[in-house]
Amino acid sequence: MNISYRWSLREILILAVLGAVFGVLYLGWVQIWLIAQAILGAVTMDVVMGFWFIVSIIAAAIIRKPGAALASEMLAALTEILLGSPAGLLLLLAAFVQGAGAEIVFAARGWRDYRLPMLMAAGIGSAVFSFAYTWIMFNYGALAPGLLVAMFVLRCLSGALLGGLLGHLIVEALYRTGVLSGLAIDHDKRLARA
Repeated sequence: MNISYRWSLREILILAVLGAVFGVLYLGWVQIWLIAQAILGAVTMDVVMGFWFIVSIIAAAIIRKPGAALASEMLAALTEILLGSPAGLLLLLAAFVQGAGAEIVFAARGWRDYRLPMLMAAGIGSAVFSFAYTWIMFNYGALAPGLLVAMFVLRCLSGALLGGLLGHLIVEALYRTGVLSGLAIDHDKRLARA
């Protein structure tokens, strides 16, 4: 696969649509988190966090260009802000951290590997970066070591499953509809079958 750094208008539009759609979904996911928090307590954020990484994985798997993961997370956060998220502009920083976590994983393989294990690794990358960010924001150093380990493991599992695996399933479902024909994902899949 030859990496192209030039973006087509179609790729930019797909990125914008993904960012807008997942910005709405992310805002709705906050409500699920709050309901689950009443049941599961302190570790709830770590259990559900992986869903907030999914657009970076979907965008990267479809577009297959440097910056797709990071830009999609930033656009989703901007959509959330425009829709009135109470988190405000801090969402842009969180999105940057999460998108960078996925982007670095894809970069490590030269933006050439979009198989399921790599997508799950990107979810874990987002989880690790976001955990470092929330450690600083919420003073995790004051928490008991056992709780910290549980939170970290749960967040990594969530990133792998809700970000990577679910992202893979969504991309495959979209691909089967034919809407991704002519994009990098389609080109790579055709080459793999040849």
